[in-house]
Amino acid sequence: MTRILLVEDEPEMARVIAAKLGKSGFITDHMRTLAEAHGALEAHSYACVLLDRRLPDGDGMALLAEIRKLQPGLRVLVVTACDAVNDRIDGLDAGADDYLTKPFDADELMARVRACLRRPGGERLPPVVIGALSFDLDAREACIHGESIVLHRRELALLETLVRSAGRVVLRTSLMDEIYGFDDDIQGNALNILVSRLRRRLSDHCAGVEIHSARGIGYLLKKST
Repeated sequence: MTRILLVEDEPEMARVIAAKLGKSGFITDHMRTLAEAHGALEAHSYACVLLDRRLPDGDGMALLAEIRKLQPGLRVLVVTACDAVNDRIDGLDAGADDYLTKPFDADELMARVRACLRRPGGERLPPVVIGALSFDLDAREACIHGESIVLHRRELALLETLVRSAGRVVLRTSLMDEIYGFDDDIQGNALNILVSRLRRRLSDHCAGVEIHSARGIGYLLKKST
């Protein structure tokens, strides 16, 4: 699942943005300061950063050099109230991929996120095919017997993570990191319940794949025998 880092110190603004991203199928890790954001960048890989400028411990632009050092290909969308032309020029010249000023339309924000995430040129990744299941890693779409199936966003995140490591055990900690955000309230058996639900979905659609448990370690996906 695509993971986005949101660096925003205004609670209500962060809540609105995170909710919009969540409805679009993204995992959002919300950080309030430059220091918190730096720690998150060291701990996880992200596809995009939504970066405010006026933060409690400094200007968000100060984080750009660290972003390029820690995760060179990471897209950065500055989302800020600093709306002067010179501010926008400075932000783009400092290495941001895009610059959006507050207040903004939520749909425009999502369009800019999608534009940032769009891979420039290159070939599309071929779908991963296991049994009757085909998973398009670019479109993040699962098909069984050629028909698209609708999955809850966390079911989709779980399936995508297992598909990327098909035939190999994926650690529980890795699955939790890929499926849930820092701020999610996670019950102790949440992953087990999610795996059971996805197993049932795949079985109901005769996907020809099975999710096996490595007790206490993790899960693996492989073709049914």
